[in-house]
Amino acid sequence: MADEKENGKEDELELDNSSKKKKMMIIIIAVVILLGGGAGAYFLFIAGDDTSQAQLDAALDGSNADSTAVKADSSAKLGSALYVPMPRPFRFNIPGAARDRFVEIRVQLLVRGGDNEENAKMHIPLIESTLLGIFSQANADDLATSAGKTSLKQKSLAAVQKSMTDVEGDKTIEKVLFTGFVMQ
Repeated sequence: MADEKENGKEDELELDNSSKKKKMMIIIIAVVILLGGGAGAYFLFIAGDDTSQAQLDAALDGSNADSTAVKADSSAKLGSALYVPMPRPFRFNIPGAARDRFVEIRVQLLVRGGDNEENAKMHIPLIESTLLGIFSQANADDLATSAGKTSLKQKSLAAVQKSMTDVEGDKTIEKVLFTGFVMQ
């Protein structure tokens, strides 16, 4: 009888040890997979970020390597990209075919170099006035499409660059960016 109890306990211990080993193997495999996934994501997103913006632009445009080097040199001379946010969003009503619409646009300006950043900040009231004049000419039906928004950005950029050239003698602003666009 004592022998049967000891044999039963040994069988249970063997089962417990094998199930513990299986659990331990599953945990180890899960940790290895998580670490491997994390390392892969790191190399994919962080370490693989060696390509410059000029190289990416050239790849999208289909340009050759010589023009890429020229673009990289010219952007290095201009300075690093800085973003000047407008202090408040533009809120206005625009007419549409069926009804008038309320629009809210949040804008940031892309400038190159600290001098241009300071010029843009100094002339924010002028830039706001210019943008509001362009936005008030828009039509709700046009702004409902992607092409209409792109056209509005281009008109805004041209008007802001013209007004900055009149005041400062330099375009100052490289791009007008819509960081928020709501139309109701």
